[in-house]
Amino acid sequence: MRGGIEIWMNQLNPVEIADDGKSVKVGGGALSKPVIDALYAAGKETTIGGCECTSILGPGLGGGHGWLQGRYGLVADQFLSMDIVFANGSLHTIDETSDLWWAMKGAGHNFGIVTSVTMKIYDVESPNWAFASFAFKGDKVEEVYEAATNHLLKNGTQPRDVINFSYFINLPDIDPDNSVIVFFIVQGGVKVVDSEFTGPLTRIGPVATTTSTGTYLDLAPWILTSNVDGPCQKAGLINTRFPIDLETYNVQAQRDVYDLFSSATHETPALNGSVFLLEGYPLQGVQAVPEESTAFPFRGDSLLLAPLILYKPEGEELNKKAAKLGEDLRQTKKQMYGHEEWCQKKMLDLKNKYDPYRKFSFYAPIA
Repeated sequence: MRGGIEIWMNQLNPVEIADDGKSVKVGGGALSKPVIDALYAAGKETTIGGCECTSILGPGLGGGHGWLQGRYGLVADQFLSMDIVFANGSLHTIDETSDLWWAMKGAGHNFGIVTSVTMKIYDVESPNWAFASFAFKGDKVEEVYEAATNHLLKNGTQPRDVINFSYFINLPDIDPDNSVIVFFIVQGGVKVVDSEFTGPLTRIGPVATTTSTGTYLDLAPWILTSNVDGPCQKAGLINTRFPIDLETYNVQAQRDVYDLFSSATHETPALNGSVFLLEGYPLQGVQAVPEESTAFPFRGDSLLLAPLILYKPEGEELNKKAAKLGEDLRQTKKQMYGHEEWCQKKMLDLKNKYDPYRKFSFYAPIA
């Protein structure tokens, strides 16, 4: 950012569960971990992102994927009302009666500062969660993602309590010359991940396997996105991301992107701490919400892929090399808010009405 203002929201962090147990009011700066803990202690749950150190509203105003989206939908689908400050300094409480409500659930960063949001919450369905992880060398790319496509995604019918994650990552102890595939399966409502999902991966021949049993509170530590894990630490690294949503895996494309990631991060050692993240979420709760009812345009996409290019600042040449690698791995046209003409027009009309001077146009901007 150049010539702009960043407003730090960390003190706007209360978590207030309603007396009837059906909603929670969350401050605009509240981080995921305190909200998860407060809800869990009260026997409640709702869709929240998978990383403990992100805010609720950072992901949520853009839609917001999460562990429980198969049950309840996206983070934004839980919004009941919100307090928002516009660029002129006026404070408003808005809900589904406002014409802006549609845009706030998918493009909300573009219209103001949300100081609090009230969200739907639910009784915890089951305390049990299970985890399994598998590490593979690069020669198994095709087999791993064929298994993921046929036995997990199941043509868009992945079970609502099953989530798959995987990484391309450099682990020299396993393979000093090539990147490694680490594949996770998380399943709710059970103490052991069903063999229907683990069996196809086990038969491929992983070089390492780990399993665990726990509760919802264990999910972030299992996939290394808790407050004490690397992604949540301030290590002085540049961290650039190049995300794209997909409906399903293309096995040949998986091979191509693996080869590019592995070769590039080994040829440029400064980038070898990078990770290619592949998240596979269930869609039942997401698709239960009519697509036209919110600005989020990707309700049919079960996969969120994101190269995370991590490196220590070393000058403009490395910055350019990192940016090129990220874009080469993604190779997609930006369509953050959908391509339908009615959607684009509605978004632009609301932008002109509520933020005509484009004060909120740094992050994921509308034209």
